[in-house]
Amino acid sequence: MSIKNFSRHFAYTLTVSVALNLTSCSTTPEHEITPIQKPKDIAPPVQVEPQPIVKPTVPEATTTPLSINQNVKNFVRQMVTKHHFDERDLTQLLQSAVIKDDILKRISSPSEGLPWHKYRKIFLTQARIDSGVKFWQENAQALATVSQQTGVAPEIIVAIIGVETGYGKNMGNHRVLDALATLAFAYPPRSPFFTGELEQFLLLCREENKDPREPLGSYAGAMGYPQFMPSSFRALAKDFEHDGKRDIWQNPRDAIASVGYYFQQNGWQEGQDVAKKANAIGSQYKAFLNKDLKPNATVGQLAHTGVNAMENIPAETKVKLVALEQVDGDELWLGFHNFYVITRYNHSPLYAMAAFQLSQEIKQRR
Repeated sequence: MSIKNFSRHFAYTLTVSVALNLTSCSTTPEHEITPIQKPKDIAPPVQVEPQPIVKPTVPEATTTPLSINQNVKNFVRQMVTKHHFDERDLTQLLQSAVIKDDILKRISSPSEGLPWHKYRKIFLTQARIDSGVKFWQENAQALATVSQQTGVAPEIIVAIIGVETGYGKNMGNHRVLDALATLAFAYPPRSPFFTGELEQFLLLCREENKDPREPLGSYAGAMGYPQFMPSSFRALAKDFEHDGKRDIWQNPRDAIASVGYYFQQNGWQEGQDVAKKANAIGSQYKAFLNKDLKPNATVGQLAHTGVNAMENIPAETKVKLVALEQVDGDELWLGFHNFYVITRYNHSPLYAMAAFQLSQEIKQRR
């Protein structure tokens, strides 16, 4: 039985399984979207560490064939029992996967570890801004439609796709199968997460009639223009043109619709601010700096520690105080609810700020 046609006789069982897992079907019309899992349970796309623009070919790197050890056997058994995959076919597929050393190195040193003054320079470039303006012009109708349907500002959608892949120029050059197998079975710190994503990827390929050996993506298994992880694809990827395909690899309109829907489902508030600059007297403000990304203090509370917004904001407004490391000290911002929503895409205030500032630059130059 071929990999492309995993267990067709169990289609009904798969349908029930998908419904129980609260994910959407690739051919479901917009108005019939199956309820999805709560946004907090949906794995966000993983940010790709910036790379030179390259053609999507598998790079030469140190690789080791995946060992069919007990962990792999347990995974296969789970896929057979839970999703009715063929044991022999799936084992053969996993035997074709390879453990890649460069993936293990890169997952250990993401860009979000950089200080802001270095991180910002990666994404806020004139070339990326110009490409964003061009992308908006080329896809203006789709962006307008998706923005109207979801309430998400078009510049935010454009900026996200720009930060993730430079508007499709760098979608990743690793086989998704290799990336997920490497991180599921050779990277213990995140093994549970990536084992789950490998499961979702195999289901995705069965549903979309794709050969699991073919899709390319990032070192973390993120895919297409918006770098969706497999779980995000199954739950939130959209078929903008209703042609029966959710093609985030080749169709920028599907990617635009998918990003807009992702933010909508994570609580984007239409027409509301993302972030505003602030300044502070003294260092008492540092008591409000923590890893919690949700707005957790009011403007009035922060004012008592010497933090002042550079624009008039009601004292009762809840915000997240963000300190960005510049060469000469902290640069302070107040992040609103929509800033938090951007961090659902990548759990980093640096990422959210880069996407927001890029969106503003593109909007001003459009």
